Formats: sequence, structure tokens, C-alpha cells
Amino acid sequence: MDSKYEAVIGLECHCQLLTNSKLFCSCSTGFGEPPNMNTCPVCLGLPGALPVLNRLAVTMAVKAGLGLNCTINPESQWSRKNYFYPDLPKGYQISQYDRPVAEHGFIQIQINGASRKIGVQRIHMEEDAGKSVHEGLPDSSRSTYLDFNRSGVPLIEIVTKPDLRSSEEAYDYLTRLKEILEYLDVCDGNMEEGSLRCDANVSIRLKGAQKFGTRTELKNINSFRFVRKAIDYELNRQAEVIDGGGRIVQETRLWNSDEERTVSMRSKEEAHDYRYFPDPDLPLLVLDAEWLAGIRNAMPELPEARRHRFIEAYALSEYDAGVLAMTRSLSDFFDETARLSGQPKAAANWIMGDLLRFFKEGNVDLKDLSQSPVSSKMLAEMIQLVEKGTISGKIAKTVMEEMYKTRKAPAVIVEEKGLVQISDSSEIEKIVDAVLEKNADAVAKYRAGNQASLGFLVGQVMKATQGRANPQTVNELFRKRLAG
Repeated sequence: MDSKYEAVIGLECHCQLLTNSKLFCSCSTGFGEPPNMNTCPVCLGLPGALPVLNRLAVTMAVKAGLGLNCTINPESQWSRKNYFYPDLPKGYQISQYDRPVAEHGFIQIQINGASRKIGVQRIHMEEDAGKSVHEGLPDSSRSTYLDFNRSGVPLIEIVTKPDLRSSEEAYDYLTRLKEILEYLDVCDGNMEEGSLRCDANVSIRLKGAQKFGTRTELKNINSFRFVRKAIDYELNRQAEVIDGGGRIVQETRLWNSDEERTVSMRSKEEAHDYRYFPDPDLPLLVLDAEWLAGIRNAMPELPEARRHRFIEAYALSEYDAGVLAMTRSLSDFFDETARLSGQPKAAANWIMGDLLRFFKEGNVDLKDLSQSPVSSKMLAEMIQLVEKGTISGKIAKTVMEEMYKTRKAPAVIVEEKGLVQISDSSEIEKIVDAVLEKNADAVAKYRAGNQASLGFLVGQVMKATQGRANPQTVNELFRKRLAG
């Protein structure tokens, strides 16, 4: 895009709430069930069926609002959003329009070391539609099947203000949003299963202009990486249209990930096209102040606050704090290890090094480390063994691998394999003398100024003791002998 233009971007994210049942009925929200198994008269919109609100879904929506620094409205209203799709059995969607559950929040993003707030305009609750499955070519041989399992699944839609100015900012916003929702246990963020879906409203204007340009809405984007690509493509397309004397049409466009371009889908609807009106089957959603206070008091520490605490309390670098706080489960694991061992930096190094490598090789889910072969208690005990001098750092790597394979406590592994570090200087002296006697060439090179020879000699002792000799003691003894 030409530098004379400025991007104006807003995002709309549909996030499926982690309830076991749907928003207005008791049908399961389980993913991957056979088509139309999780349905009932309510979510199929059959005559006479009445909706009953899922209390847990409201709790999760409020938690999301608090996590995004929003004002929670004590009263919100259910409305009918009228439109016809084959997979919308009632002919309308129960949603919230002018009175949402939460509004006026923000998310803090970081771009090139600079921090700024992206406004969250509103969060409203709604039910999901069903799913159309198309088979065959788009001609007379094409068939369409309808699966209503998803119909009625509880969603929150999170709408930003048009505050984003680049695809990089949009990517960082989405990353932080997903992280917050996962910390709160309100959405699993799984874009492949459709539990987090993102639409982008994109327009351009001349730099310095106050008036917004005509926007297009980008749909069908199923990864954060594609969000970034779709926005960049659309910004360049709009600039080319305007530079060529054309004008931007307000429309909905789809992202084609195979061809990496956006294509026109339909003209963009406005709010009045949906004929919103209050749902006569549902009263106002009134949130009790005491109930709200209970949710607020039970809120967990959020990722940004946790990263800051890791830096301040544990003297970690910004990078280390970011890695260790990327999921709530990993963050809790580190926090507990640091507390039990009293060695936060060592805990960070072991987790970010060997343990994360083991997790990656074993496809361990970092969102849930409750089944990790190595517990925080085990890792803390191993760190303490190193700190006390019972085992060396090198031996600890062997112990760590054995812990991961066998789930045995570190002390048990050390005892079974005879891995206790040799710190008795008289015992090490004998091995040092033997190494000096066998390696006269290395001794001569060291005395001639070749410092690397000392490393070779130390390595011979470590080899002879299978890594159990105390490296500090070995180095001290060699320096004394070689000085003589």
C-alpha cells in the first residue's frame, strides 16, 4: 500500500463459550458428533418451543468482559436478528443489539516495543447458526446438507473500535485476545473447530484525513496468519482501486487462502437490514450486583499482569516472562516450581530448555499440564539437588530425562543409578593425578599458554567419573597442580 494512505481496521471475533450445553437449551455443544444429533425443538426452532437461558454462559461472558477491561451492564436485552439462511431454522438469531452485556473496554498491544490500547467497543452474547455442507461442483450436480448441531451454541462477539492501523497490530491483538480468553477458561481458541472466528473490517484513507473510507468486511479467515495476509491484500487492493480512479464498494469479501486473495461475496448488510427488535420470549438480562462481585473476586491473574510479576518478582527478562506466561497452565507450573525450589531463574531455564523440548516431542498440550510426566514438585526437588551439590548440572540433564520417561522422583533416580556427585577432594585428587600423568602433552600445551587444554583435562576427569565429579573442585585441583 502506498505510504500516502493510512489503514483503518476493526475486528469482530466470534468466540464459542466453553459450556457443555447450548445457550437456550440442554443440548450438548460437543464437537464432531454425527450430524443433527445434538438438537431439540428449541434449537431447531419448532413451534411452541421456548428458550431457557444458560446461566454459566452468562458467567463466562461477564468474565470475558472483565478480562477485557469492559464495563459490565447491569441490564442487557435479547433481540431477534432477522435474516434467512437455510442453516438458521428459526429465520432469526437470538442476539443482543443496542443493549449488550459489556462495552467500553480495551486490550493493550505491543508493536516494535511501543505499547498502546486497542478499544473494545462491545461484547454481546448470541446463539450460533447451523452449518451448511456443500458437495460437488456449483452446478446442477451440487448438493447441500444441513447440520444443526452447532445451532444454538453460545457465542460472544467481541467488536473492536476502528483503532488498528496495520495487519501486524491486528495479529498482536488477536494473539493477546486468545491468550486472555484461554486464561479465563471461557473459550479454547480453536480456530480449526470454529470456536474462534474472526472477521476484519478494512478501509483506507489519506494520511491526516479524519473521515473514514468505505470499508469492506473480510470473512472466512481461519488462522491469525491468514488474517494478516488478508488485511495486507485488501489494503493493497483498495489503494489500487482508488489510484486507478475507481471507488470502494461496501461489501463482504471472502479470503481465498489457496489463491491468497479476497473475492467479492455479497453487498454488506446494515443493521436496519436485520430488523432487530426485543425478543418477546426472553426478559431483560438483569445481573445482580452481589453476583457480579463474586465473579470479579474470583478472576484469575491475567497474562499481562503475570508477565509483569515474573519480571518484577523473579528478575526474569521480558522474553522469558513472555514464554512462561503463554498459557495459564505453563505459567502455574513455573510459578509453583519457582516457589518450591526457591530458584526462579533455574526453574525458568529448565522449563524453557529441556522440559519444553520434551513437551514438543511428546505433543503435550501446554494448555493442560496436569498430566505432565514431570510435576512442578519433581522439578523443584531436582533443582534443589543441584543447588545442594548432590548432583551436577550435567547429571541433572540425565535425571530430567529419566524423570520424564519413568515419572520417578529425582532422589529415587539418583540413588538407583548411583548419580550422587563426587565432592570429596581427596577422591577427585587421585583421578586428577592419573589424568595428568596420562596426558603430558596437554599439560605442556596448557603451560605454554593454551587454555583450551584445561577443558580437555577436566573432560577426562568427568569421563572417568561418568560426570559425577564436582566440576568446580576439578577445576580448582587442576589449576593448583598445573601452577606447580
